[in-house]
Amino acid sequence: MSQARGPKILIISSDTGGGHRSAAAAIVAGVQKFFEGDSYAVRVVRAVEESHHLSARLVALYNWVLRNRQHWMKYLYWAVNRIRPETREFFQRRCIGYCRDLFEKWCPHVVVSVHPLTQHIFARVLKEIGLAEKIPLVTVVTDPCYGFWKGWACDDVTLYLVASEEARQQLIDYGIRPERIKVSGMPVHPKFALPDERSAQAARRALGLDPEKFTVFVNAGWVGGGNIPQIFRELVHGELDVQAIFLAGKNEELRAEAETLACAAKFPVKVIGYSEQVEQLMQAANVMVSKLGGLSTFEALSCRVPIIADATTPPMPQESGAAKLLAKRGAGVLLRRTSDIVPVVRRMVEDSRYYASLRAATAGLALPDATRRIVEEITALIPAPALGEEDASPFEVRSA
Repeated sequence: MSQARGPKILIISSDTGGGHRSAAAAIVAGVQKFFEGDSYAVRVVRAVEESHHLSARLVALYNWVLRNRQHWMKYLYWAVNRIRPETREFFQRRCIGYCRDLFEKWCPHVVVSVHPLTQHIFARVLKEIGLAEKIPLVTVVTDPCYGFWKGWACDDVTLYLVASEEARQQLIDYGIRPERIKVSGMPVHPKFALPDERSAQAARRALGLDPEKFTVFVNAGWVGGGNIPQIFRELVHGELDVQAIFLAGKNEELRAEAETLACAAKFPVKVIGYSEQVEQLMQAANVMVSKLGGLSTFEALSCRVPIIADATTPPMPQESGAAKLLAKRGAGVLLRRTSDIVPVVRRMVEDSRYYASLRAATAGLALPDATRRIVEEITALIPAPALGEEDASPFEVRSA
């Protein structure tokens, strides 16, 4: 691999769910958009699953539970917080060679973590190779509220960027010094934005849907599963004057099942498997039905789409704060029973004043220009000599 000249940013992520992947993509897009005239090389790696076959199996287990046994997630959360695998020598010893190799082959000027299991090992490697004082370690916390994983907290992180004062307080309660924490908002890709009515109609038309009809976006998430399929089954049997989009994620069996259900639905349904253009689905939607993943929640809010949040299983601890915030601010509805989905949607369709209040409430929940702020904080830590290097390579994005 040729060595890029100029400032280099290494982003550490994982495909445990889709949120961390989305956060990494948002930061990459932010560098491209807000530093267009400069030359940065950005590399994104899925460090958890790529570092060792054992950690890859743990990622697979996490995604299996998320897809098939959502009600078990609270036990998995408890176990991870209790065992703290990210701090254990057993795991670090197996993954440290991969981390060292990253620095030897592509030594970055700043390291950015968007995953709670990566801070400790990368801080350790930076110390061991004598670069802890030269290469800043930045953590962008993708859980927006109080109650998130203990793994996010690491004394050796140079700067924490968090979504809210609640998240800041959680880090302080975990022992992180307040001066190392800044409230920046969530790293939402710039492509998620409020569409005007013409753009929303064009998005529906591109999906083969009626551009004027109230549109329900049922989002089964990146892994495709959880409780959303059960909610969708209830929805398609309802007598509703709507149309729907169903996103099955990376679950081909679910996509096939959803297509069968769509054929028997009492209104038009567009079924989609995995998609890289989720922003188009959100911009086509009047409401999103989804689990309250941190990134997907704030992506919808950025598009000013109210949320019907899956609360049929109590939300995961790191997501419960977002559920309370959504309900308190009136930007969505917590769905306690799958059978409630039809009356909840019907009220939104038939009561225009009620729906307008939900939509208006979405405007105040996401900090404006959050991604720009995050990228500016990251690039501000890059040493001056790196910014001044000549013959910098053009902007590039690489995935190991």
